[in-house]
Amino acid sequence: MAPRAGCRSRTLAERPACPGPLAMPEGPGSLILGDDGANSMETLKILYVEDDQRAAGEIQELAAARGDTLVWENSGTGGLLRAGMEKFDVIILDRMLGDLDGLTILRRLRESGVGTPVLMLSALGRTSDRAEGLDAGADDYLAKPFEAEELMARLRALYRRASGREHSAVILYGAFECHVKARTAFRQNRHLALSPREFELFRYFMENAGEVVTREMLLRDVWNMSFDPQTNVVDVNVGRLRRKLEDGFGAPALETIWGSGYRLLDGR
Repeated sequence: MAPRAGCRSRTLAERPACPGPLAMPEGPGSLILGDDGANSMETLKILYVEDDQRAAGEIQELAAARGDTLVWENSGTGGLLRAGMEKFDVIILDRMLGDLDGLTILRRLRESGVGTPVLMLSALGRTSDRAEGLDAGADDYLAKPFEAEELMARLRALYRRASGREHSAVILYGAFECHVKARTAFRQNRHLALSPREFELFRYFMENAGEVVTREMLLRDVWNMSFDPQTNVVDVNVGRLRRKLEDGFGAPALETIWGSGYRLLDGR
């Protein structure tokens, strides 16, 4: 895995409601403008329960580069105690630990009332394995090997869903604007005519601005599918969205990461 410092997002109070475009923020990164008046960097406090020191070190480096706080526990017992004693934004939980397996930890956490979003990691990647993890109380399940960037993108998506911030009113990233409530999109102050499905895709890319978004993530979060239907529905719809985002502009909007997925560029 090759950690990469990604784009940070922050929440600001929304300006008075307006159907037109907003001034673009300076520099890289996305702005998430909500209704609650909050003004803070979207940095996470993460608990990582993993008995592989090398794997933990790689994620620690990536989290630090993003400004996140990562607490590492190298045993299942330690992770269970820490999760019950401290408040975390998200938990990364390895399924196969030496002393106490991840499924048992997860069930005990949920039984004790700990509702922190949990992303489970495992080398067991069959559909039945994923279903078992989700049924035990995991909010997401990622099979090994995985890309560190996808892991961090999934964590942020879990955090946004849990905190209700996926419904923020306006998202700004580079030359792009996504007005969630009005369901309108802009690039460099020019309105983009998107279909309902294209808008949902655009919104998802904006919520994960600058991150690699995989086909699996899109199928799960945009199409609400927990399995791959073995069709090119994602590729076709992303292709249509790409054409609308780039038509009449010189700079590309979407980058294809071969073997991984797609990434929204800032469009400048």
